[in-house]
Amino acid sequence: MIEAARANGSAILEVEDLVVHYPIARGIVGTMQRRPKLRVHAVEGVSFALRRGEMLALVGESGCGKTTTAQTVLRLLEPDAGVIRFDGEDISGLPPRKLRSLRRRMQIIYQDPYESLDPRFRVRATVEEPLVIHRLGTKEEREAEVHRALAQAGLDPPDLFLDRYPHQLSGGQRQRVAIAASLVLNPDILVADEPVSMLDVSVRAGVLAILSELRGKGLGILMITHDLSTAARFADRIAVMYLGRIVEEGSAHDVVNNPQHPYTQALLSVVPKRDPRERTTPQILRGETPNPVHIPQGCRFHPRCPIAIPDCKEIDPELRRPSAATSPAHRAACIRV
Repeated sequence: MIEAARANGSAILEVEDLVVHYPIARGIVGTMQRRPKLRVHAVEGVSFALRRGEMLALVGESGCGKTTTAQTVLRLLEPDAGVIRFDGEDISGLPPRKLRSLRRRMQIIYQDPYESLDPRFRVRATVEEPLVIHRLGTKEEREAEVHRALAQAGLDPPDLFLDRYPHQLSGGQRQRVAIAASLVLNPDILVADEPVSMLDVSVRAGVLAILSELRGKGLGILMITHDLSTAARFADRIAVMYLGRIVEEGSAHDVVNNPQHPYTQALLSVVPKRDPRERTTPQILRGETPNPVHIPQGCRFHPRCPIAIPDCKEIDPELRRPSAATSPAHRAACIRV
């Protein structure tokens, strides 16, 4: 996938073998007893590419490493290993001073619009703040950019919202303000971390439609979500994560209509069907997600996999094209396929 994106020159973001671990403090007693240092294996060898004008959805249950991956890509967290290329430049080890100029081109929308907005700031100040931090434009030019960003985010006419505080806005309006604050710098990449999980169903479609429209204007969007139905409707490609690894990836159509990995099949089995007459039996996975401190040997999904065989306990599979896949870009990490 990365090689194909690089060949046509359209990849704005490339991630190769990304690794992120969180060390666990041993405490005084643990240090004195010389207990081994433990780490949470949050992200283990994740690779993907994001093209301009494309929406890539990272899908998986809570704790699988989606948000850690997104924050590390933006260098909000430091990677332990791997390479992050932005527009062809390796930014994995760039110092904060050199990263500052790149921050304008990489923005994030946080999950909770009730926590991501400062309650002391009016909408005008919230959206204008990125321009002030980067010292862009005169006061009049910044005012014009704030109007443009609010209108682009669906708050039109902007004058109705400029002087409001967050508590005077609905949940959907707050999320649109957060989107406007991310768009005011005209970024090349937008990371949307569960952008609609805190919103009512009636509001979600409007926010997702805004993101889809921005993608059509050339913005690369990395969307973090646990909702496969949302990813299937709006994303161009889907990467399914489990316990720090991507276990299946491909176009949204291939992953949803021809899932190859048992974990993807289980996620899709519990998605409500549009036709009430279409009945399916949900695949309820046994047990809980393994402790990310002690990763299972072999395939990390085998303790919960309904089709696991003895070899699954020994072999750690790599992403490869399954025999039943219809596209060379469709890959899954399972020895049974």
